[in-house]
Amino acid sequence: MIYLTKIKSRFFGEHARTTKANKNIIYSFLIKGLSIGCQFAMVPLTLHYLDKERYGIWLTMASIVSWFSFFDIGIGNGLRNKLSEALAKGDTRMAKIYVSTSYAFVGAIFLTLMLLFWIVNRFIYWPHVINTQPGLAAELSKMMLVVFSFFCLQFILNLIGNILFAHQESALTGLINPLGNLLSLTIIFILTLTTPGSLFWVAVVFSASPVLVLLIFNALFLGWKYRDIAPGFRYIQFRHSKDLFGMGLQFFVIQIAFIVMYYSANIVLTKLFGPAEVTVYNIAYKYFTIALLVNGIITATYWSAFTDAYVREEWTWIRQTIRRMEKVTYFLMAMVVVSTVLANKLIGLWLHNAVQVPLSMQIILCIFTLISLIAAPQHIFLNGTGKVRLQLYTAIYSIIVTIPLALLFCKTFHLGPEGVILAMICTSLPVTLLYRIQYNKIMSGKAKGIWIR
Repeated sequence: MIYLTKIKSRFFGEHARTTKANKNIIYSFLIKGLSIGCQFAMVPLTLHYLDKERYGIWLTMASIVSWFSFFDIGIGNGLRNKLSEALAKGDTRMAKIYVSTSYAFVGAIFLTLMLLFWIVNRFIYWPHVINTQPGLAAELSKMMLVVFSFFCLQFILNLIGNILFAHQESALTGLINPLGNLLSLTIIFILTLTTPGSLFWVAVVFSASPVLVLLIFNALFLGWKYRDIAPGFRYIQFRHSKDLFGMGLQFFVIQIAFIVMYYSANIVLTKLFGPAEVTVYNIAYKYFTIALLVNGIITATYWSAFTDAYVREEWTWIRQTIRRMEKVTYFLMAMVVVSTVLANKLIGLWLHNAVQVPLSMQIILCIFTLISLIAAPQHIFLNGTGKVRLQLYTAIYSIIVTIPLALLFCKTFHLGPEGVILAMICTSLPVTLLYRIQYNKIMSGKAKGIWIR
């Protein structure tokens, strides 16, 4: 026990803010372990319940719905930063205004989107959109109506996660997805025993489960622990919305870039190679990005901590924390290389050899994961301090370049599904290096212009 305490002190320090982050990291690892376990158990279970093609259809449809998440105009991340600042200053009234205005704004947007989709959905021929058989038209139309409706409700209720993050309670935020996954896993298991494979019921289960969990979290925390900042109609003040939207608009574009890079892959793959290749890619991606999930547990914990430290000008703590986070990153990069060597055996054990991942895809996903890890500590610092103007411009670059590059590599150079991942590498590598440069400039006091905005 003493030895573990020394390790903790060496890697994370003993500052009160760090101690709180450490507790969240430990809890988050336990919670994330549950989430990862559920997700990995879900893949073979769902594959068994459906089949390779229908599972690929579900992944593609979920990706299409995810594109609509950019309609919040980044307000969630804007709330996270501005609420953190208000809490650091002890301004409860302004915190309540930010929360109330955010719920009103996001609620108005996504309830309107839901109504519009109910009207438009009847005119969309989904088999053509996702390159599948015409006989599924009625089922896909009904499925998308349900999935999109639950998605809109989920996005409104998701604001509770930003509120928990602002209070530096990342472990509680991390509990939302595992509970939703556990509920989905339980229901899917029951369905495998009681019903024939149904794409529609898979969609309902995966869409409704997180909404139910979020309803409970919103009622529990805004009705009890954080009731002093719970949303109220008289605190909805859109004149303060510029505080949220100014930063939120930048996060909005960055968010679109993330969606284009990560979710467009499923759409490109299903259009060029069919839904079955979407299944192969997603299984490989899920395996190779475990390190990103682990790293995300740590970095997400420090987002609001960096906001608090930056407001208080605690530069020494920031430097020490970044150095410790980098050590963890380098360790994870080594683990990615090891997991690549063992990929065939571990994936085969996981899925009972139901899906084979080509060696070329394994190697290129390994490279992509290593690049994504390189500047993760600096990236979370920049997000926490709101210095995201450079990210805004690199996000625009990613939006413009990623899909055309993917089509070029896949169709012109005939690189197969690996071309989509290669396109992601080409757009993420220069961005990753720029994050490290910006962090160094800010901490050395040499940042000017775009580097400090």
